[in-house]
Amino acid sequence: EVQLVESGGGLVQAEGSLRLSCVASGITFGDWTIGWFRQAPGKEREAISCVSNNDGKAYYSNSVKGRFTISKDNAKNMVYLQLSSLEPEDTAVYYCAAALSPRRTSLAVIKTSLGADPSSAYEYWGQGTQVTVSS
Repeated sequence: EVQLVESGGGLVQAEGSLRLSCVASGITFGDWTIGWFRQAPGKEREAISCVSNNDGKAYYSNSVKGRFTISKDNAKNMVYLQLSSLEPEDTAVYYCAAALSPRRTSLAVIKTSLGADPSSAYEYWGQGTQVTVSS
C-alpha cells in the first residue's frame, strides 16, 4: 500500500518560514517524481513544486519561485519543502504527491510550471498539512 504522510504545517506570521516534510512508504522512492501542491479554501488545486525523475531537476510555479525550496532524500524516502517569506496568500492545505511514469512526470512538470491543477499527473498524494499565514 502506498502512503504519503505530510507534516510540519502550522500557523506562522507573514515573512516567516516553515519546513514541510513528507515520508513515503510502499514505493521505491528513487524511481518516483515527487511534488507538492496546495489548495486554499474555495480555490482549485495549485501545483507548486516537484523534483522530476526524468531529469533530476526541481521545478517551481511562479507563485513560489524564489521563496520555496524542494529537496528529496531518496535514502530516507523523504521530501521536504522549505517555505520562506510566507504571505497570507500562501495559506492552504499542502499535499505531497507522487508520479511514476515519464508521461505523468512530464505532465507534473508542466502543471507545476503553470501553477495548474496537477490531479491528472500524480498517482498518489497524502492527506495534507495545513499552513496558515497571518498578516
